[in-house]
Amino acid sequence: MIDDLRTLVEVESPSRDLNALRKSAETVAAVVEARLGGRAVLVDSEGGPHVHWSGGGTPRVLILGHHDTVFPLGTLERRPFRVEDGRATGPGVFDMLGGLAQAIHGLASLDDRSGVEILVTADEEVGSHSSRALIEERALACGAVLVVEGAADGGGVKTGRKGCGTFEVSVAGRASHAGLEPAAGVNALVEAAHQVLAIAELGRPEVGTTVTPTVASAGTLDNVVPAAATVVVDVRVESAEEKERIESAFAALVPRHDEAVITVRGSVGRPPMPESAAAGLFAVARRLLPGLEGRAVGGGSDGNFTAALGVPTLDGLGAVGGGAHADHEYLVVASMAERANLVAGLVDAIRSA
Repeated sequence: MIDDLRTLVEVESPSRDLNALRKSAETVAAVVEARLGGRAVLVDSEGGPHVHWSGGGTPRVLILGHHDTVFPLGTLERRPFRVEDGRATGPGVFDMLGGLAQAIHGLASLDDRSGVEILVTADEEVGSHSSRALIEERALACGAVLVVEGAADGGGVKTGRKGCGTFEVSVAGRASHAGLEPAAGVNALVEAAHQVLAIAELGRPEVGTTVTPTVASAGTLDNVVPAAATVVVDVRVESAEEKERIESAFAALVPRHDEAVITVRGSVGRPPMPESAAAGLFAVARRLLPGLEGRAVGGGSDGNFTAALGVPTLDGLGAVGGGAHADHEYLVVASMAERANLVAGLVDAIRSA
């Protein structure tokens, strides 16, 4: 597993870099074929190649993951793959190349791999726009989904996830000379500031809804009234009702200045993953691994899509570790065999049910 993990990590795969993603997909496919036999098919898309493999027979369970990472090309040179003091480090070891290596080896331990499919997508980190339809198609065909994203803190699986989305609020104003005739302009930055304060008030932490302005840009020169401004907002919700409320609130934003124009793009693109979707599979997982904890978390994954379809979905079955999207990302090596066996046990239990 460590050798295969090294192979996967050492082919960098930043989202949206189609050349890098093709090399990564080819590498994932080669590892799958070497360990499991058969043919791993590359499915081309605007977001990069997805990798699909089937063990044949009637589909019963989909193992779902992604091979794109958040790190730009060159990260590997600065932070190469290493195994030291019981930890594997390097870009993507925890999110989520370790989970892929474990799942592949878990399946390799089974003599019979019929009824199992693997889908490894290329654009999960940037919203899964090109892969969502394929994910939903294979999830419905299989009837159960095991997501090999990184484990929750402490090694637990993820039994619920918030729905998440990104909104972009653009303000169009009018430029003017900031010294000679500031009143002749329509200051998009000031308008955006009013909107940020209003947007931040949309959050309802008591019901799990967070609304967080994260990126803002405005202006061109220090002596020009800004004619344009943009604010990007991260949104997380726990219920479909809150999804609808937030989307309606963004659509209803109105400018303070009569001549300013507001344009809103975005939505809560990943629906919430209710804990009910994981309940049956989590019970099986606890029988296989007594003491295993389940947690609802704020981050989204492709499991949100499959759970929203009513397909039983258990998430967080991948690497035990931490530091997702950060330079201190790591994987606990001693947990790899146990997690691989957990995936294999779940596959067997699903097929025999």
